[in-house]
Amino acid sequence: MTTLQKAAAKGPGGAARLLRYFTMPIFLGLAGLALYLYVGTQDLDSIEQRSLNAGTLIQQTARLLELAAVSTAIVVTLAVTTGVLLTRPFARRVSPFVIGLANIGQAVPSIGVLALLAIIWSIGFWPCIVALVAYSFLSILRNTMVGLRQVDRSIIEAARGMGMTKLAVLFRIELPLAVPIILAGIRTALIINVGTATLGTFIGAGGLGESINNAIRLDRTVVLVAASGVTAIVALFVDWLAGVAEDVLRPRGL
Repeated sequence: MTTLQKAAAKGPGGAARLLRYFTMPIFLGLAGLALYLYVGTQDLDSIEQRSLNAGTLIQQTARLLELAAVSTAIVVTLAVTTGVLLTRPFARRVSPFVIGLANIGQAVPSIGVLALLAIIWSIGFWPCIVALVAYSFLSILRNTMVGLRQVDRSIIEAARGMGMTKLAVLFRIELPLAVPIILAGIRTALIINVGTATLGTFIGAGGLGESINNAIRLDRTVVLVAASGVTAIVALFVDWLAGVAEDVLRPRGL
């Protein structure tokens, strides 16, 4: 049975999900084609030709994705672990303090975090990664804690009564039941990191922000439209991938 047949067999809900899976890639493909045609009809000067070179755009896009992927992997590891620890009885007293620190990381404007790290540390790839982790930490931490706390206590007590250890209850009951909420937080953090990574250009981290910043400084509208359009397409595509992953990784029956 094909994927389309399986979706049809599931009724309107399955068909709607399948339509959602294919609609966004088609839309993004058409948007990319429109952007390509727009640039192709313009009379580009030497500066614009260098900025809109395919190799340059691919390199900057790859750098943007690298910044987003590395920062998201780090923040998922740190925030999920911290969220698990803060929901344990021994750490409940320090929960407000840790959440307050995470709130500061997201409350401060992202450009401010980048500038502060550039002043007290350095510029380049890793300061940008640290800034992205600080800026997206709260969304995963909060969702992890909410997801674990919403697990029915009677289920946990029943598992403990059956002889399961606390660690077994955590990994076999609490975390699986909290997965949908945790995945939503990870998706939010990923999109935050993709959008914020464009600001990494101000501390020498590279990415599509370089073309956007240069276009603004040199008053090159075509470059600005192209670089901004590619950034938007990448962000929407990453969001689509995260949505698909969220559906695939969600435990069956939840």
